[in-house]
Amino acid sequence: MSWFLAFLGFALLVILHEAGHFMAAKAVGMRVERFSLFFPPLLARRRVGETEYAIGAVPLGGYVKISGMNPDEKLPPEVRDRAYHAQPVWKRMVVIAAGPGMNLVLALLLLLAYFWFIGPRTVGVDQVQAGYPAHAQLRTGDRIVAVDGHAGGPTRAASLIAAHRCAQSPPSPRCVARTPARVTIERGGRRMTLALRPIYDPATKRMRLGFRYGDTGPRRTEPLGKAAGSAISSFGYIAGKTVTLPAKFFSAKQRKQIHGVVGSYESTRQTIVHDTPDVIGVLAVISLALAIVNLFPFLPLDGGHIFWAAVEKVRRRPVPLWVMERSGVVGFALVIVVFIIGFTNDINTLTGKGFQVR
Repeated sequence: MSWFLAFLGFALLVILHEAGHFMAAKAVGMRVERFSLFFPPLLARRRVGETEYAIGAVPLGGYVKISGMNPDEKLPPEVRDRAYHAQPVWKRMVVIAAGPGMNLVLALLLLLAYFWFIGPRTVGVDQVQAGYPAHAQLRTGDRIVAVDGHAGGPTRAASLIAAHRCAQSPPSPRCVARTPARVTIERGGRRMTLALRPIYDPATKRMRLGFRYGDTGPRRTEPLGKAAGSAISSFGYIAGKTVTLPAKFFSAKQRKQIHGVVGSYESTRQTIVHDTPDVIGVLAVISLALAIVNLFPFLPLDGGHIFWAAVEKVRRRPVPLWVMERSGVVGFALVIVVFIIGFTNDINTLTGKGFQVR
């Protein structure tokens, strides 16, 4: 069932993206020949009016075919006035931008719904390590409220724990701190304070209690106003990370972080299995990343079409077809390179430790 639900989620993102192009083209009077979910060969098709609706066999996206996308395309006289390249530049830019625009709006709405109705899990204890003070006192799911009376996130708590020193300097392996750390936790709706003496870990070269953080606590929804702020903040953070994607090509370490359709699909599927509500957040991230990547100014991406339409507007005359064709070859090569890197990383991850989505 998880395979089918993940497939359904991806299909929804594709349908809405192409629906943006489709509705915008119809709204400005262009002739839409085909609206297809996935790529040929076609498995099913049905014509309604002048548009054919189809389902392809290759589940790697979808497309809307508008008459006259190729300036040299031979069209009957009654269609020419409604062809893509016969329209003003602003209409073409609106039609192309409507696809990524739909994904941007969808991502923001999904993030809003996530924070407002579902809420992220609170950060708490994920695992405890044998041989350390946390093993006998802390439990998975405990939420760390404060350390030594000071509230803060995981980084702040780790610093406060590390501030407790051994009597000897430099510290010997596994020496016990002179003073205990007062750790206030929330467990089952009630708070308690534990006195735990950190132990020096020579592997990390710091004092530790022996637990790891994770998103294991109860979910906490936010009121509409705060949820909107969280959604906008997350939207900006994800968009910023996605925009910097090209910079990862120049670092062997960062290239391994690039994943493709297979990785996104498997992460979604595992999220459905382990923590279904988080799928809303995962789809929001994928929708936003899909929009941003599509807006990169390279043909055949949407951003490439917008870029050359803008160039035509500045030049006040059409861009020669051969120029766009050559840029399209370069853009297509870049897309293939990204696809290969992402696909290779996906396979290496799947055959290694896996995506480890809880």
